[in-house]
Amino acid sequence: MHPANPPAHSSDPDDFDLKDTNPKLGERWPSGGAYGGRGWMNGERYASTFDLVEQMSYLYVRVVKAKDLPPSSITGSCDPYVEVKLGNYKGRTRHFEKKMNPEWNQVFAFSKERMQSLVLEVFVKDKEMVGRDDYLGRVVFDLNEVPTRVPPDSPLAPQWYRLEDRRGEGKVRGDIMLAVWMGTQADEAFSEAWHSDAASVYGEGALNTRSKVYVSPKLWYLRVNVIEAQDVVSNDRGRFPEVFVKVQVGNQVLRTKIHPTKTANPLWNEDLVFVVAEPFEEQLFLTIEDRVTPLKDDVLGKLSLPLNIFEKRLDHRPVHSRWFNLEKFGFGVLEADRRRELQFSSRIHLRVCLEGGYHVLDESTMYISDQRPTARQLWKQPVGILEVGILGAQGLLPMKMKDGRGSTDAYCVAKYGQKWVRTRTTLDTFNPKWNEQYTWEVYDPCTVITLGVFDNCNLRGGEKPNAANAARDSRIGKVRIRLSTLEAYRIYTHSYPLLVLHPHGVKKMGELQLAVRFTTLSLANMIYVYGHPLLPKMHYLHPFTVNQVDSLRYQAMNIVAVRLGRAEPPLRKEVVEYMLDVDSHMWSMRRSKANFFRIMSLISGLFTMSHWFVDICQWRNPITSVLVHILFLILIWYPELILPTLFLYMFLIGLWNYRFRPRHPSHMDTKLSWAEAVHPDELDEEFDTFPTSKSHDIVRMRYDRLRGVAGRIQTVVGDIATQGERFQSLLSWRDPRATSLFIVFCLCAAVVLYATPFRAVALVAGLYYLRHPRFRSKLPSVPSNFFKRLTARTDSLL
Repeated sequence: MHPANPPAHSSDPDDFDLKDTNPKLGERWPSGGAYGGRGWMNGERYASTFDLVEQMSYLYVRVVKAKDLPPSSITGSCDPYVEVKLGNYKGRTRHFEKKMNPEWNQVFAFSKERMQSLVLEVFVKDKEMVGRDDYLGRVVFDLNEVPTRVPPDSPLAPQWYRLEDRRGEGKVRGDIMLAVWMGTQADEAFSEAWHSDAASVYGEGALNTRSKVYVSPKLWYLRVNVIEAQDVVSNDRGRFPEVFVKVQVGNQVLRTKIHPTKTANPLWNEDLVFVVAEPFEEQLFLTIEDRVTPLKDDVLGKLSLPLNIFEKRLDHRPVHSRWFNLEKFGFGVLEADRRRELQFSSRIHLRVCLEGGYHVLDESTMYISDQRPTARQLWKQPVGILEVGILGAQGLLPMKMKDGRGSTDAYCVAKYGQKWVRTRTTLDTFNPKWNEQYTWEVYDPCTVITLGVFDNCNLRGGEKPNAANAARDSRIGKVRIRLSTLEAYRIYTHSYPLLVLHPHGVKKMGELQLAVRFTTLSLANMIYVYGHPLLPKMHYLHPFTVNQVDSLRYQAMNIVAVRLGRAEPPLRKEVVEYMLDVDSHMWSMRRSKANFFRIMSLISGLFTMSHWFVDICQWRNPITSVLVHILFLILIWYPELILPTLFLYMFLIGLWNYRFRPRHPSHMDTKLSWAEAVHPDELDEEFDTFPTSKSHDIVRMRYDRLRGVAGRIQTVVGDIATQGERFQSLLSWRDPRATSLFIVFCLCAAVVLYATPFRAVALVAGLYYLRHPRFRSKLPSVPSNFFKRLTARTDSLL
């Protein structure tokens, strides 16, 4: 007997490594794909072909409607529903009360692999309140006679079938409209169908088993510039108020500073920035408050405004400011008070706009998947197409107990840009096969697609996704792939380990099998993107502070989680937060050590160079020392050869390293993440709540302050390591396009510098860097943009 589940920790050193797989991709698809092979749509859009997944055959049954059903002899009415039966699998439609001509329009899909019968039976029944349901009639199909449909053929037209009695000896009253065909997962009905894989789930729980495509809500930055106020009167007539403005949008509350002088006409000119999502459901609620005592604030006036009245701007041009009359707080109960309020009111001067020129960050900045501005008018053309075949998983661990044994109901979620996809849930299996293919447009290759596998704990239906007592879907693991590390047109088929960090250490939860292809649409556009700024122009002209970016990113994550949790079926909050790396900026001793050793590995290269130079000076290898002396004398005699020689040397190193270029996409490295040898006490600290759950108040305050400061230090250390690793990646072929561009540049630079006098090069370079600020642009330079797009080892951090 072989164990059903492999152990979490293995003595095999390759246990956490990426593995090559050889799935049967596109072998049985007609013409190489479900849509007749690869092709172009509208001259510029790449057509999905379903050639990255294994073909799975399904028997589809579309139950449309029925007519002229007989009424019950007891109640005089009919509560009909349809039961579709194939062997031991039964699917049921919803039932209608007192309806002779019901319309269901539901689709059932039976996997061909699990078919146990050659006969399909469709029963029409009358639901009874007590006792057995009445049998109204049936239709029987021989599976050998069922036609096969291949997209993009039109859907099979449903037909009317006369119902027959239980023994098939004659026709009975009533007709049912059906369509029955054999198809694959490329069929349009696949995502909305009831699946025999989830035959044990009924009602609302069945919705949670279906595959679905979600779109993130469109996020805007709302900038509220509080300029000034007039005629602000304190509730205590004997003093001038110490006023500040508090603005609330949804759950976000920001306030201005207290005006330094006591006056009835305060001036602030402060910017308050919020995150809002379309459609705009919240209102902007503003109050002017008076700081009476350190613990008491009096509300002097209030204002409520809908968000759709504000201007949407695409650049940094100023918008018009407006004066708004404030309602007196507490007035309006009596008509006399209302008349008095209208005669005299305070005013506030605001400049409010919705920023369309920024990209609203809703995910970790280290694993960003989209950099486009909010306004669609500012989007560029896509530079490529990403196709991902989610094949299946292997060796998943049991996540919950069902009927006294371990069970896992797994589904996969993929997130790239604004598009989220969720595969169907396969019930009670440790080796699920999804074989679903999805496509994304790529606007920037230096982005990351994230895929997560979860255990579905909400199959009963009826649970509110964000309720306090709702079951939470369990994390099984996550995979991240940086697109710039993929070669164009190549199909990557690998099995990725699903690693999760638990309080007792790192654990392998199974493996996820993927097929990935990145297709470039235009080489010229791709080269242009590498010299273009990472973020939209507004981020450089009017940048946010570091604290603002962190706060706004957290608010954006919450908004996305709430909106996707309201979809049907919901994409739950715990799933969205895990996919967006909501806790990636929290401090931990393990991450700090990992970043420290990343820096040490970079510095070790300098130490190696110094040891090599000492060996040259000490003549430990006489031949090398003589060659270095000859090169040194030549460069001293001809100083104009220094730079050409340097660039030519880097060009040759880049060509030499091409043989050792990485063959696999980067994945989470447990050694690099310092997860294999982490101390149990450090893990306990990492999984501690924030704020800490320790009992002593003083310890809690000091501990949280330490973690807050250390988190910033950890981020800075990680950024330093990232810059050094980007230098390393110039010639490592981790990003094939970037390395190609760089070595071509090195060759051209070597030729140009060889032909140009060194004094002229030094003069031009010096004048360029000393140029007047009038001739400088606020936008980063092309070399800076290229460097920031280079890959680092952050993708491999757990």
